[in-house]
Amino acid sequence: MNEQTPAASQALPITGHTRLTGLLGSPVAHSLSPMMHNDSFRELGLDYVYLCFDVDEEHLPDAVRGLRAINVRGFNLTMPDKNRIVDLVDELSPAARLIGACNTVVNDDGHLTGHNTDGIGFMRALQDYGFEAAGKKITILGAGGAASAITAQAALNGAASIHIFARPSSRFHTRTVAMTERINRETSCHAELMDLADRTALKASLSDSDLLVNGTPVGMAPDTDHSLIEDPDDFHEGLFVADAIYHPAETKLLSLARAAGCRTANGLYMLLYQGAAAFRLWTGRDMPTELIKERYFRQAD
Repeated sequence: MNEQTPAASQALPITGHTRLTGLLGSPVAHSLSPMMHNDSFRELGLDYVYLCFDVDEEHLPDAVRGLRAINVRGFNLTMPDKNRIVDLVDELSPAARLIGACNTVVNDDGHLTGHNTDGIGFMRALQDYGFEAAGKKITILGAGGAASAITAQAALNGAASIHIFARPSSRFHTRTVAMTERINRETSCHAELMDLADRTALKASLSDSDLLVNGTPVGMAPDTDHSLIEDPDDFHEGLFVADAIYHPAETKLLSLARAAGCRTANGLYMLLYQGAAAFRLWTGRDMPTELIKERYFRQAD
């Protein structure tokens, strides 16, 4: 990610009509979101501002009541607030309902609608590489927030089938079982939850999958020597391999897949496009994503 430039730091003047948006979570001081959104507001001449608020789960209900009362336009949520917010909004989008978590809230005159744009962002990033989920078979590793968001959005985008490989001991297991059932009941996609330890089943799933997604933190810096898939024979040239991790830019999984002839992508632009989806929900305008890419994102070749 590139450093903020002096030009990018200039802000529109705050007026009596300025609409407030922001990010709730803990911690939030490291977030790139304020730069992305405030630069986009400035470029489009929109009278909005985006701020960060350090709010944990305990204080989230009070924060949401206050934000509703002062009629903010909307807000994002990061950990640990994404699950708790579900009980505090009036309505859930299809993706948020499938996942059971929200990262974006839209306030329409006091009516709060919870959305989840993480999966939208990931699937949109894959479109930059020419991959569309519709009609495809997908294997997803993990059951946490990123994996669940990607799974649900892939199903909503028309994936034919999704095999989710996760550990039964995961603290997300019960939620993932419920999500899998909702996907099978509410979409045309067939989803199946399988044990990550079942290497025979994983190998069989990969053999005819179009996309493999690592939605776990395995391979993230500083533990970059690890991959949930180590055998080069598990990959085939028709398999697109994507990792939700973006630091390092190429995880061990992606390195092995690239050596096997697979197309690969990391999760960097998921951050950009999930923010762009929230931006459009709040403003009705498209975030100038090419400009934001140039200023703040660096994608490894």
